[in-house]
Amino acid sequence: MGEITTKLLVLGGGPGGYVAAIRAGHHGIDTVLVEETRLGGTCLNVGCIPSKAVIHAAEAYHAALLQAAGSPFGLSAGPPSLDFTRTVAWKDGIVARLNTGVAALLKRGGVKILRGRGTMVDGKTCHVETDTGPERVRAEHVILATGSVASALPSLPFGGRVISSTEALSLPAVPASMVVVGAGYIGLELGTAFAKLGTKVTVVEMAERILPLYDAELTRPVARRLGTLGIEVLLGARAAGMSEAGDALRVETGGSTRDIPAATILVAVGRRPRTADFGLDRLDLDMSGPFIRIDERCATSMRNVWAVGDVTGEPMLAHRAMAQGEMVADIVAGHRRAFHKVAIPAVCFTDPEIASAGLSPDEARAAGHEVRTGLFPFAANGRAMTLADEDGFVRVTARADNHLVLGIQAVGAGVSELSAGFGLALEMGARLEDVAGTIHAHPTLGEAFHEANLRALGEALHI
Repeated sequence: MGEITTKLLVLGGGPGGYVAAIRAGHHGIDTVLVEETRLGGTCLNVGCIPSKAVIHAAEAYHAALLQAAGSPFGLSAGPPSLDFTRTVAWKDGIVARLNTGVAALLKRGGVKILRGRGTMVDGKTCHVETDTGPERVRAEHVILATGSVASALPSLPFGGRVISSTEALSLPAVPASMVVVGAGYIGLELGTAFAKLGTKVTVVEMAERILPLYDAELTRPVARRLGTLGIEVLLGARAAGMSEAGDALRVETGGSTRDIPAATILVAVGRRPRTADFGLDRLDLDMSGPFIRIDERCATSMRNVWAVGDVTGEPMLAHRAMAQGEMVADIVAGHRRAFHKVAIPAVCFTDPEIASAGLSPDEARAAGHEVRTGLFPFAANGRAMTLADEDGFVRVTARADNHLVLGIQAVGAGVSELSAGFGLALEMGARLEDVAGTIHAHPTLGEAFHEANLRALGEALHI
């Protein structure tokens, strides 16, 4: 067995892990990164990146279908066709390019990459099974970045026609029918994409509305679009398992039972932290439910053992993991850092998109604030009109006394690109007057952010 001694061991090559390793390399820290499969983790390989590629391809195909019948600005075209094999190959090519890029960045930083399953022996030692034989890594500092896995339902174990989002992104063909179990962001993003590709989609959700983590005002435009796309949504419904014939999903709703035939059943009921199979039981770590408990420095209950990303809890977002990984590498390098983010933007790539940073009006009131809000619709925004997609709005929530901005949300085409500005405003401690006094380029969707702040001040110009 080979043995490696290093300053920093990073277990997991997803967004939190590889960013921590790259940052450590910037500091000249001797670093070993252990990854069992492919660099980039769930996000790069079977999550954020490939799903957005499929969503874009589906949107382009759907737009071509609509334009075949004519568009409001005079464009018409013949009926389009789609080679889904090429779509998947294009998606895989993007993933491969990014994999190669991550590997190159790690190499540039002098990071040693060990490919294989890593199992912690104790808080300083990791046993790694590589293709060339076992290796033992001893480190002064350890970062646990093992990520998360798709949650399954006891009544619908994965296998056969029951798939997770991972398999949904590599289907050999567009299925004729699909039942999506779960109307959260993963289920609706992929369900909407496949509906645009021609699949008959039915969504089953136990809650009484879609996207239950977002407020109803934000989700109404999404619900309208689901209806336009012909997606049937069953709310207050429970997936009870497969039918006796095995070709349909049995759904219980309103005291009755219904079988919904489906070529594919996508279970998208969330994700759970990956805490198994890497020796967690050998470490004396405090837990917070299923997650590893950390403090504001991402330190665990063991000295010099750190944890970042999905394994540490919500929000399970790649950019949170990246920020944590960067911070921990700085701490290992001797810098004073703490994780005190005012806002971690969240984006739902449905149709239309949802972007949110900070508190909603209801959350702000529940926190004890008296608030004033401003909402500006895209129906009054010139750029939205020129894009022929006016459904949605930007909404800002601020304290009533000093006008400190507490939260910003938007729903509409392309609002994901506004999320950086939302997060920046909150992190900089902006007040309504700060955003209202900032000149926003015309014509852009960002003007709706400007106008929402003006409206909260009672000074809206274009409504």
